[in-house]
Amino acid sequence: MKSINKIMIEHALKIAHEIKANALLVSVDVISDTSLITDEIKKDMAFIIVSREDEVVSEDMKKNAHILLIPNVNLTRVGKIKIAIAKGIVLGILKRGDKVVCLSGVPRFGYADSIFVIDVGREFEILTSDFINDVIENVRPEVFNAVLNIACELAAQGREGKKTGTIFVLGDDEKVMQLSRQMIINPFSGYSEEQRNILNPELEETIKEFSAIDGAFIINENGMLVTAGRHLSAALDSKDFPPGLGSRHIAAAGITSVTKAVAIVISESSGNVTVFKNGKLFVTIEKPVE
Repeated sequence: MKSINKIMIEHALKIAHEIKANALLVSVDVISDTSLITDEIKKDMAFIIVSREDEVVSEDMKKNAHILLIPNVNLTRVGKIKIAIAKGIVLGILKRGDKVVCLSGVPRFGYADSIFVIDVGREFEILTSDFINDVIENVRPEVFNAVLNIACELAAQGREGKKTGTIFVLGDDEKVMQLSRQMIINPFSGYSEEQRNILNPELEETIKEFSAIDGAFIINENGMLVTAGRHLSAALDSKDFPPGLGSRHIAAAGITSVTKAVAIVISESSGNVTVFKNGKLFVTIEKPVE
């Protein structure tokens, strides 16, 4: 009798070939043996492996696939896929119009139980070539990835047992600073660029600690933390927003509508993580129900 994973892989590959998918995306936490896929996948289809940062990825996998790392936190199946595709877009692996077949499941069950087909242009509504060019021009992909990971960890874990909400504004920092004001003394003032770079793992706990401060983190294109506790002055009319989005989301949409920045918002009430660009919602990653 065939294993469930083997059956799921066969069906995912069949769907991918029939719809002429541009990529096959697989969660390594439910399928550790990807040899069945690499033997069958077509050369004109990208093979993407989604892995948590604490999972071991074999050299064979690294050689045959794009590896997209997601945070070491509990995520829904769809949330996991959304993070991976958002990163894939920013890294240039995926683009508007691509169809992606996604194979996922729940890690504790140990096998894949879900196949999703995602149209990248429809799921990520504001996706255009201008969006991608803006992100790549104004924020290094590794900076976007690092901040998205920290945001998802904060949303899932909170701080000292309490829910937290904050905004990270990435790129176009000079204009963002002109359109905002300081609410507290800048906690990053006086430190070297290396010491206050978001890519420095030693800084992660500090960022999580400062997430309790009202206001936004401002981060330049290379990942340097310019300041925290910043009030964003630009805002959009809330009537143009979907219901349920609060003042942080309006502020994030406003600042990205008048600058080339990207904003990542953690909702204190829902625990969802939302990315804004050009004044519009790019993607929302829902917090799993406990």
